[in-house]
This record gives sequence, C-alpha cells and structure tokens, in this order.
Amino acid sequence: MSKDQIRLVDTDIHERVQYEDILEYLDEPFKHYIKNCHWVQEKHMPYTQPSVAGVDRADTVVPDGRLPGTDLAFMQEQLLDDLDHEYGVLTSALDPSPSSMHGWYEMATALASAYNDWQINNWLEKDDRLYGSVHINAHDRDGAIKEIERVGSHPKMVQVLLPIDDIMWGDPFYHPIFEACEKHNLMIGMHHNEPPVYYGKWPRYFIEWHTLISTAHMKIVTNMIFNGVFDKFPNLGLMMIEGGYTWIPHLMWKMDQQYRDLRHEVPWLKRKPSQIFKDQIRVTTQPAEELTKHEFESLVEQMGSDEILCFSTDYPHWDYDSPTRALPNMDPDLKRKIFADNAKAFYPKLP
Repeated sequence: MSKDQIRLVDTDIHERVQYEDILEYLDEPFKHYIKNCHWVQEKHMPYTQPSVAGVDRADTVVPDGRLPGTDLAFMQEQLLDDLDHEYGVLTSALDPSPSSMHGWYEMATALASAYNDWQINNWLEKDDRLYGSVHINAHDRDGAIKEIERVGSHPKMVQVLLPIDDIMWGDPFYHPIFEACEKHNLMIGMHHNEPPVYYGKWPRYFIEWHTLISTAHMKIVTNMIFNGVFDKFPNLGLMMIEGGYTWIPHLMWKMDQQYRDLRHEVPWLKRKPSQIFKDQIRVTTQPAEELTKHEFESLVEQMGSDEILCFSTDYPHWDYDSPTRALPNMDPDLKRKIFADNAKAFYPKLP
C-alpha cells in the first residue's frame, strides 16, 4: 500500500508465543511442570491443517526456521512496514488458549498472566504501532478480574480477549469482568477458540467449521445483547474477531423482529437490538467473503451504519486477507472508515 493511501489499522494480528518463551514470567510450580515434566496443554482441534505451514502462510515462517509470528523484526518487515500500518492490535496465538483448558485452572490463569507480561515486554514496548489484548482464564472469574486490574491500565492494552466457545458471556456471573473492563477503558475482543458446536456435536470436517464460524459469533452477540450487557455497561464495546461480516444484517433483522414480539421477556433493553449493535459492537472483516462493489456497498447499507466494519488481515494465518485485495473498491470515505477510522473511534486508547 503506497504512502499516499490510507494508513491501515489492523484489528487482528496473531503474534505467537512458545511455552519456553514465557518461562521467565511463570512462578513455581507451573514453571517446573513445563520445564522438567514436559507438560503441554491438550489441543482439541482434531482436523488436518489447511496449508503446508499448518494454520499459517508458508512465507510467514521466520527465515531461521522459527514458527510464523514469533519474530517481531520479521513481522515488521513483512507486514507492518510493507503495508504501512499505522496501528495493529495483537490477538496472539498462545495455542491453545488458557481459556481452552478444561481443568487445572490455576495453570491456565498463570499462563495468561505470563503471556501478558511477555507481550508487553517483547512486543508492545518495542514498536509504537502495536497495541495489545489482555489475556485471561475465562474459567477463573476472580483471577480474570485480578489480571485485568494488574495490567489493564497499561496504555497499550486496548481490550480484554475472551473466547467464543461454550461460555455464555451474557450470564450475570461474568458481569464483574465487564465492570473491570469499563474501569480501565478497555473494550472486549472475542475470538473463536473451538469449532461451533451444535446439539452436542462437533463438525465432521474443517470445511464445516470454517463455514459456520459466523454462527458462533451470532450466538454470542445475541446472548450478550438480550442479557442486557450493553445497557448495563454503556461504555463497553465489543469487537467480534475473525468471523466474517455478511451475517450482520440478518442478525439485526431477526433480533429486532423477536424484540417486537417478545420484549416483555427482556424489559431491561431500552434500545432495539440493531441499535445496540450499531452503538457498541464492531466486527472485523476477515475472513472476507468475495463480493462485488455493488454487493458490498449494498450490505453496508443494510447494516444501517458504515461504522461497524474494521479491517483485519489475520496475519500470519493461511486465510490472511490482503488490504489491497480482500475487499472491493469502494467510496474513499467508506474505505477510510473501514481501514482506519472505525477502529480508532472504537478503541479509546488508540491515539
């Protein structure tokens, strides 16, 4: 992207960390189990990886052979400098996520805390363009709040990253987490951790999973809106990450229709669901469906707002979206909003 074009605010960049990288930030006995007992977290994705580099682009492997996303200098050269990023929001690839752990939640909480310190020291404080996500263990509410209190005030932490899995975040049990986010001027970022599960069953193939990711996003947005999260926390924003965007008008229409029929069930809602969406929810573009200019602009019009979409590359994953090719040509004002201004307006901590 040339210098005379819009400078990009990338809302989903996956830097990657290995357990050995965060050992210095771990206390005992957790460090012992990783270093001396070869402990690794169970990985739940039983699917073949879609590219020769696993989930990543083949050309993102670091020249010295290290995994994609593990080297800041290489990411700067290949992504931030090449595409003239103004800002990038790190969403990590601590794989699997601490919130994916089933059991031994003390270890999960410790891993999240160690990751946050590693991210601050090795990425956020070494490149002015990069901003971070506070990682927590979703299964340890009190520990999550303590972690937000510990690092949430850092000027380069812009959101708390929560998983999209079997947790229904609208449940009032989790509302103290959102209260802590508001206190520290943090938004919520949500990213899927596991396949969308229906009727207790996983998809049989990765292609099913990848097709249906957006349904998991729809589920959690519906849950949080109807459970009053955004009325209770008016300064809280939600960024839905890596689930596409063509589902937005359908969900708005469906929620509004249900609200007209069943609003007596949710008396705490003071706005139409579609208005809540427009006011407090943003959606990253990746993985972008291939639309014509007419189809894309019609879709944005159906959303009733040009402030919802925020561009993301999903670097270094195999389905990476290039800012020069992923979206059709569009009106310059709309392009500026999607590629930069919407994200700047959403995250209070971005300059």
